[in-house]
Amino acid sequence: MSEQKVTALGAQPPPRPATVHPDRSPGAVARQFEGVFAGQITKILMETVEQDPQFSGGHGEDMFRGILAEQIGNQIAQGRGLGIASAVEAQIIRLQGDEPGAR
Repeated sequence: MSEQKVTALGAQPPPRPATVHPDRSPGAVARQFEGVFAGQITKILMETVEQDPQFSGGHGEDMFRGILAEQIGNQIAQGRGLGIASAVEAQIIRLQGDEPGAR
């Protein structure tokens, strides 16, 4: 008979999930910034819309409105964006000292 390692419940522990390493390149960080920025603008704009009590989602809608605004901002940034990601990326690169002419 072969010996098998057994836990308290009688089974092997599940394998560890793979570690995800987010992209930390200046371009990716600039896109993330643009997504957060667009999400904040979207949240402010959504707060100005008058809601009809008959058709609004009540407390549940209020709870998830911020998440919706965040997701809309992320979609804006993944698409054509607002046009600020390239300027933010250039500033990140400049602050890191990785300008092409700096070497």
